[in-house]
Amino acid sequence: MKDKKIYLDYAATTPVDPVVLEEMKPYFSEKFGNASSLHSFGIEARDSLERARRSFAKFLNCKATEIFFTSGGTESNNLAIKGVAFSNKDKGNHIITCKIEHDAVLNPCKWLEKQGFKVTYLNVDKQGFVNLKDLEKAITKETILVSIIFVNNEVGTIQNIKEIGKICKKKKIFFHTDAVQAFGKININVKKLNIDLLSASSHKLYGPKGVGLLYVNKDVKIEPLQHGGGHECGLRSGTENVVGVIGFAKAMELADKDMEKERKRQEKMRDKIIDNLLKIEGVVLNGPKENRIQNNVNVSIKGIEGESLLIRLNEKGIAVSTGSACSSKSLEPSHVLTALGISSELAHGSLRITLGKYTKEEEIDYLLESLQSIIKSLKKISPF
Repeated sequence: MKDKKIYLDYAATTPVDPVVLEEMKPYFSEKFGNASSLHSFGIEARDSLERARRSFAKFLNCKATEIFFTSGGTESNNLAIKGVAFSNKDKGNHIITCKIEHDAVLNPCKWLEKQGFKVTYLNVDKQGFVNLKDLEKAITKETILVSIIFVNNEVGTIQNIKEIGKICKKKKIFFHTDAVQAFGKININVKKLNIDLLSASSHKLYGPKGVGLLYVNKDVKIEPLQHGGGHECGLRSGTENVVGVIGFAKAMELADKDMEKERKRQEKMRDKIIDNLLKIEGVVLNGPKENRIQNNVNVSIKGIEGESLLIRLNEKGIAVSTGSACSSKSLEPSHVLTALGISSELAHGSLRITLGKYTKEEEIDYLLESLQSIIKSLKKISPF
């Protein structure tokens, strides 16, 4: 086991499933046509693209014409937030989000503030949940959009999306959710959950990088951010990434097929990690025990730097993270953990472990054995 490389950072990215890769291969060289071309090569590519679009629509319980392909979660979030803001500025200039959003939501909101929009950043409780009463109180006559993350990428909190959507529907406000960490792990019915816009990304569910989608309810008025040949019904110009979409669709199909079985399997391993780590003195669980995504464990260890833990684990062949992959190079403590009321000192001692469909029980045993040994060793030399 010590000679193997153990990957436990599935929230950052996932390997492409071999079945997905096989599905993609013909579209690199045999079925390579531009989906906008009118000859047989283009028609073949277009048919494949639209077949994939219909499969996503079925998965989300929406119309195929409401699915738009993008380059990933970041573009989808930007398109949703900025697109709704600019197309509805005659109705109002107020947006509501929360303090534990991914930077791909927070930074577009901060940018919109510079353009004259007003943004309310809702607080969350110690487990990362948005207070529904606080949300209702924050809504004004100028509010045009609410954007709340479905599953937090760092601490795994699953928000009460249905109730948030219900509030927005009652107030006639558009509701967007960043579902990058939820898509393929949770059954998502956009109609039942009252979702107007939803972002998803392929590389989080064993598909290729560089492709994602944005669901946009037909009643939502949205402004495109990039202009060109009018692809994706004019909402997202640029030659369609057919091979990426094919891979994404296959990855979604596989995830949907094994979703419940995989959820239970990962929950069992997740709880085993949490229960064993909480027996160690100074270890604190970040985020909720209940309503937590099945593959996420986030803990802080008092008196120990998360970076030191990460390096020591990496030396043993175990890959984890100290926060989200997009901000792990920053020396600042995680904005998610500080929003949960965790001190900077404790936040710096955080470790995120995320499981996937290739994670094995023996790998968890080796992780726990290694962590116990490393924590004991680091505590001996800690000045705290």
